[in-house]
Amino acid sequence: MATFTAICDASVLYPAPLRDLLLHLALTDLFRARWTAMIHEEWMEALLRDRPDLSRKKLERTRQLMDASVPDCLVEGYEDLIAGLRLPHPNDCHVLAAAIRVGADVIVTANLKHFPPSSLAGYGIDAQHPDQFVRHLADLAPGPVCVAVKTHRQGLRNPPKTVAQYLETLKRQALPETVAALRDLEELL
Repeated sequence: MATFTAICDASVLYPAPLRDLLLHLALTDLFRARWTAMIHEEWMEALLRDRPDLSRKKLERTRQLMDASVPDCLVEGYEDLIAGLRLPHPNDCHVLAAAIRVGADVIVTANLKHFPPSSLAGYGIDAQHPDQFVRHLADLAPGPVCVAVKTHRQGLRNPPKTVAQYLETLKRQALPETVAALRDLEELL
């Protein structure tokens, strides 16, 4: 099992295309993906606000599938650290607390302003935008990343996507560097 550990913030677990890409990448064993029940609640509440047509039951099913597919993903026993932490957005302290508890290397988040380097430096934790995170994985291990991306793309059935359509979806997820790297490997996707 990989030792490089990434806490996935709620901002990368919703929207679904980004979450699903990260889950497929987590199965490559290039990193350990971790999250908490509180992080689950955040992404599910955000999704329900944006999509009232979805049911809580359906999202709970997604949550269960996520937890079942990624070994040892749930972080517990971090709550006692929250009160002693300071971030620009105090509601994000639970994410940092979980990262500290498991000795995470990185918090993958679309909200970098919420996790400034000055607040994380003392813990040896970096915050990375998902584009930077996935691009680094592609640079370090293009083969496993291509397999994960291809598996993810081929699993899309409603509707299925060509490589070009899939890359356009990733571009809409604010992953331009990742898309640029994957375009160079398009024949493997």
